[in-house]
Amino acid sequence: MPLVDIEVIEGVFDTAQKAQMIEKVTNAMVEVEGEAMRGVTWVRVKEVRSGQWGIGGNTPSAADIRAMAAK
Repeated sequence: MPLVDIEVIEGVFDTAQKAQMIEKVTNAMVEVEGEAMRGVTWVRVKEVRSGQWGIGGNTPSAADIRAMAAK
């Protein structure tokens, strides 16, 4: 039974976007493993608070990430 964790910054993605991630990742796993695995493929979206992660030595906020995505 596969378990896929996706970690995102809290406040960047809305509920619909997270549901879309779950659906698409499940579909990708089923493509590899076969349709019989759909019902037992777990996908979890975990949110990490701003300031609790970093990239390149910096700790960008949710607003910083949204601004980067808008470019």
